Amino acid sequence: MMCRLFVFLLTLVFTLAPAEAKVKYPGHKTFAYRYYIYNKKESKFSLDRPSRYLSHKSIERRKRQGLRVDSTDLPVPETIVNSFRVKGAQVLGTSRWNNTVLVSSRDTSILNQLAQLPFVKETRLVFQSPDSIEAPDEAFRPRHHEQFNRWDSLRGDPMGMARTQIEMIGGNRLHEINLCGKDITIAVLDGGFQNVDRLPCFANTRIVGTHDFISPAKADKLYGGIDHGTKVLSVLGAQAPEVMMGSAPEASYWLLRCEDPSTEMPIEEDYWAMAAEFADSVGVDIINSSLGYNEYDQGIGNYRLQDLDGKTAMISCSASLLARKGIILCNSAGNCGMGSWKKLTVPADADDILTVGAVNQDGKNAPFASIGPSQDGRVKPDVVALGNGTTLITGRGTLVRDMGTSFSTPVVCGLVACLWQGLRNKTASEIIELVRQSSSQYDTPDNILGYGLPDFWQAYMIGRVWTTP
Repeated sequence: MMCRLFVFLLTLVFTLAPAEAKVKYPGHKTFAYRYYIYNKKESKFSLDRPSRYLSHKSIERRKRQGLRVDSTDLPVPETIVNSFRVKGAQVLGTSRWNNTVLVSSRDTSILNQLAQLPFVKETRLVFQSPDSIEAPDEAFRPRHHEQFNRWDSLRGDPMGMARTQIEMIGGNRLHEINLCGKDITIAVLDGGFQNVDRLPCFANTRIVGTHDFISPAKADKLYGGIDHGTKVLSVLGAQAPEVMMGSAPEASYWLLRCEDPSTEMPIEEDYWAMAAEFADSVGVDIINSSLGYNEYDQGIGNYRLQDLDGKTAMISCSASLLARKGIILCNSAGNCGMGSWKKLTVPADADDILTVGAVNQDGKNAPFASIGPSQDGRVKPDVVALGNGTTLITGRGTLVRDMGTSFSTPVVCGLVACLWQGLRNKTASEIIELVRQSSSQYDTPDNILGYGLPDFWQAYMIGRVWTTP
């Protein structure tokens, strides 16, 4: 996430506990390899009994959209996974969509021996622990405010300070007819949700579950550490009438931690893929991901511009599958516009998703926002929203304006939920196309604003009469 979000670095500075500039990386020197498997012929699961590995809600989502369960849905065979469970190695997880097994060890000779297993097609180093890191305590829980300042409220306006960002893309009119995301489930993939379990603005937010893919045995890290995910969730689901209402206050939420703020390594693509597959398996409808990658620590697995084709990066391969599973992914474009990279970060290059750029309150491009198109010529970003001065709530419970495509993305994502609530008969691909089609420069897209500012009210009106060819 090297250029994902420059204000993300400020978040680390201002919201975490004081720490030494550099500390020794905890534990022993560790490595992790990603093993690509040839096939799933040994799987004990079958396509005609998907209830054994997918939830009822996940299966019903596919049925409603006329989608079939296919071979990518089958879990990696347990017999294969067990082959990696040897002394001195630990299986961290698998990806059924990418047919991979993720294994860590202190001993690279063990990992290299595992690469010789007959069903291993390819092996990649995805993690090598550094000697030192800038890492405060991820379980740190700062004191938070129970009340907002009196000047943070707009008397008589339920949306409060969030009205500008919601009204800019027509979401206020959906809210006015009670399309607020009810019965839609959103998974938020991020790096930390500091104090979400304590802040009053989330007391009525319907959080149906959480999972930590970075430290599954340490639950305190999900609600401790950084508050990037808290900010994102506030744009989506905060309920503080007259102060701030999220763009989908009545949606249900899964909070999934898959970003490790202490290092930047390709293994985070594995965590992201595992989180996306988990979200699919529990039946979510939409994923909000304000994450992106292009350059890693120690240069391990860095991307080139020609790799931004939606099918080179593992994370982008996973993202490009989501619409085929009936899920809409809203992903931030990235914040490299003012750096040497300038372009999208993966998985913003994925196919069949909504990649979100950023504008200011005048609708002008935010200079930090990454630009497109994808390397195979697809329009990117897909749409834009207010990301230069987005109103949100921090992990300390304070109302602020922040900047980054990380925050324009949940504005769009929440309104996608509201739109889909009103057009429940539409497929994920159809909703994506409606959002694009309603946008301000749909007929003349460019590589800076994409299709432009969407109008969700117009998308809703079109969708009510629109029949897919």
